Amino acid sequence: MNNVLAADFVPIVDAVESRLLGKRHAATLTLAAFFAGGHVLLEDIPGVGKTTLAKTFAAVMGLDFGRIQFTSDLLPSDIVGVSYFDRKSGGFVLKKGPIFTQFLLADEINRSMPKTQSALLEAMEEHHVTIDGTSHPLPEPFFVIATQNPFEEVGTFPLPHSQLDRFLCSFGIGYPDPASERDILTGTRSAAGTIRPMITPDERRRYRKLVADVRLGEPLLDLLQRLIAFTRDSGLFTHGLSTRGALALTGMTRAWAALHGRDYAIPDDIPAVAGEVCVHRLNFKEGPTTVERIRRELFSNVPPDA
Repeated sequence: MNNVLAADFVPIVDAVESRLLGKRHAATLTLAAFFAGGHVLLEDIPGVGKTTLAKTFAAVMGLDFGRIQFTSDLLPSDIVGVSYFDRKSGGFVLKKGPIFTQFLLADEINRSMPKTQSALLEAMEEHHVTIDGTSHPLPEPFFVIATQNPFEEVGTFPLPHSQLDRFLCSFGIGYPDPASERDILTGTRSAAGTIRPMITPDERRRYRKLVADVRLGEPLLDLLQRLIAFTRDSGLFTHGLSTRGALALTGMTRAWAALHGRDYAIPDDIPAVAGEVCVHRLNFKEGPTTVERIRRELFSNVPPDA
């Protein structure tokens, strides 16, 4: 399995990892989701670097950054904006909300009421919002990283399946490895200065096209369909992957191949991303649902060479 990033993407991942030591895989997954045109849900305990990943990624990619701190009293209009009557002009004026940005950090999204959470649905799926019956396009690209703390129960509202399904992939940051943590504690590799954009808007568009053009051969499509059918027919899960989930797995597979310098996908690309694509879409009927368990169950029961 070739797990070496293509030269074009190494500086991007290096820059993110300079602020998030030892988290190269998380940086690569975020990059793959961005070029696949999806959104990311980060689930982890406070203090492991979720916000740092989001801010650093926005800076590296040269994206306008916006942040919404979700709270129980947050209203949908606080996200999308409002239309109000301006006496000076004698007409209605749109006051845009913080969602009008290229990169949105939706911080602790599960602290807000379900009605407010759903205000993101149209934006994430359609890349526009509707205010007083009028549709307003969002900037391009439009990329969302949402964070939530899976261990907190008081004052939180679990995301419904329809909201979770809008995220292309979900994963945690995790604790740093011992060597990286030692560097953090001693300040040996502490980052200094401002991170500058590593790519231009034209390059962003070119890389997204590269991902969209990655070829999926018939054997690989057969494997994808066997995996999708297994989630629906095995009886292990409360429900199987939806069509949107199947498209998410295909999109991340393409992106992983492109990031590793290929214009075609190989079977090894699928397990590299399948756990993160499926963990928020599938629930085991018995026992915990984790990225590692999903990957193990899928590929022990559906071998690539079957």
